[in-house]
Amino acid sequence: MANIKSQVKRIDIGERNNALNSARKSEARTAMKKVEAAVAAKDKATAEKELPVALSLLDQLAQDGIISKNSVLRKKSHLQKEVAAL
Repeated sequence: MANIKSQVKRIDIGERNNALNSARKSEARTAMKKVEAAVAAKDKATAEKELPVALSLLDQLAQDGIISKNSVLRKKSHLQKEVAAL
């Protein structure tokens, strides 16, 4: 454990940011699963409704550096291809 006050603060901030980032990633994964579930059920209307939500969340994660840009582009492309195939 750190003895220096500023380092203790940095540890606390890091833990808080980790929790926030994990929650945001979980939210994006849930949105992606909603799209994939709609595609699996062959429900085009729901898939097209949920797709922009998932893409927006992924873009925000890339912009904030939580997930790499290439990873986000790959996930977006995968979702868009699935919805377009309906």
